[in-house]
Amino acid sequence: MKILIACEFSGIVRDAFIAKGHNAMSCDFLPTERPGPHIQGDVLEILNDTWDMMIAFPPCTYLTVTGNKWFKPEYNNRFPNREQKRRDAIDFFLRLESAEIEHICIENPIGIISTVFRKPDQIIQPFYFGDNERKTTCLWLKNLRLLIHIKANDLFDDKTHVNPDLYTYKDGRTDGMWHIKTMKLPPHERMKERSKTFAGIAKAMADQWG
Repeated sequence: MKILIACEFSGIVRDAFIAKGHNAMSCDFLPTERPGPHIQGDVLEILNDTWDMMIAFPPCTYLTVTGNKWFKPEYNNRFPNREQKRRDAIDFFLRLESAEIEHICIENPIGIISTVFRKPDQIIQPFYFGDNERKTTCLWLKNLRLLIHIKANDLFDDKTHVNPDLYTYKDGRTDGMWHIKTMKLPPHERMKERSKTFAGIAKAMADQWG
């Protein structure tokens, strides 16, 4: 298949599909971190290039629920254009979703898309697919089945779940070690690192959708 990996600079998902024999191309405003087929530019300009499938990772900065506090009135002076940036981010998501591509997956964390569009078809975690991290990930799907993951061994399947590596605070709250480690990075590098797809999820997408 001819597959577009939209808003990906890491090459992780692209390379997982290439490994299965597909013609996969990533696209992002940033250059690719791995050598491979990549278009550096605006993905909206190539949506109509006869793709069979698109897996998209639109920026979540203005969409995620974790950023809701910055929309409070007391932060208006600090972030004067944040409401407009959220509207632009929603519009970008919906333009990807409405692309004339037969098979589509759009990934984002829990956020406003569930309200302004619809609830996701599936919510997954990296530890469902072998990476011992917790990162709640929503998938909006078009003509794609839910990703299969196995909690425990049975007669037919081996489990894919592993135990997530968590840190427990004194008040009982837990946080993923991946999330804690990335907090130490400068803001731009932290944003880049947190946008990357875990290898186990990428492999599951390629194995099951490819």
